[in-house]
Amino acid sequence: MKLFDSHLHIIDRGFPLIPNDGYVPDYYPCEDYLKSITNLNVIGGAIVSGSFQGFDQTYLMNALKILGDSFVGVTQLPYNTPDDVIITLDKVGVRALRFNVNRGGSESISRLDYFARRVHELVNWHSELYIDSKNLAEITTTVEKLPAVSIDHLGLSKTGFSQLLSLVDKGVKVKATGFGRIDFDAGEAIRSIYAANPDALMFGTDLPSTRAKRPFQYSDIELIFNTVDEIAAEKILFKNAVNWYLSKERKANKND
Repeated sequence: MKLFDSHLHIIDRGFPLIPNDGYVPDYYPCEDYLKSITNLNVIGGAIVSGSFQGFDQTYLMNALKILGDSFVGVTQLPYNTPDDVIITLDKVGVRALRFNVNRGGSESISRLDYFARRVHELVNWHSELYIDSKNLAEITTTVEKLPAVSIDHLGLSKTGFSQLLSLVDKGVKVKATGFGRIDFDAGEAIRSIYAANPDALMFGTDLPSTRAKRPFQYSDIELIFNTVDEIAAEKILFKNAVNWYLSKERKANKND
């Protein structure tokens, strides 16, 4: 079955890295990623900026050039980034704005409402939140009114999972990623989210699984097949993410 990897990191030599709580990751260039997925039928993916990459765009633009048109970027930007910079990033394949509430390195969540709406209106980007679901209550009113939002790693914790499900029911997407990061049963979470909205879940490897208690394993994909039927598995592993990242009309093209 074809896979779209909705969440991966590229950490290449020669590009800026910022220590995050004293942590600096090992290098993981595009070549290493491609070796890691040799036995998987990955046809594309989303390269996600980590806390340790801050607002650097150079690594991301380089990775997108190497991996090709079926890969997109998820970046971090300050809220006052000029329109022309955002449009330029869109033209090279960036498709989303990330708010890293859990680790930092991104724009403050206090700018979420303004900035998420701005990039969606300008270039049709969605916004991605790396946040523990136990903290969702503080921003739920904002999130449920935004045009397009996804949440990383199944929301990380069981506490607040009901809040996550409530947002899923309102159209928020969830990445079925980072099973080694969560404190509850991934299979049960996948069943519950799929029941709430079959279009919500998007699989990703989370490679190279920086700071995860357990890195990605092929068994994570097997878990999905063992949890849902084949039609659902195809949506989770491929169709939902392709629709989310690749099937939108690009507003920025009007500026060409």
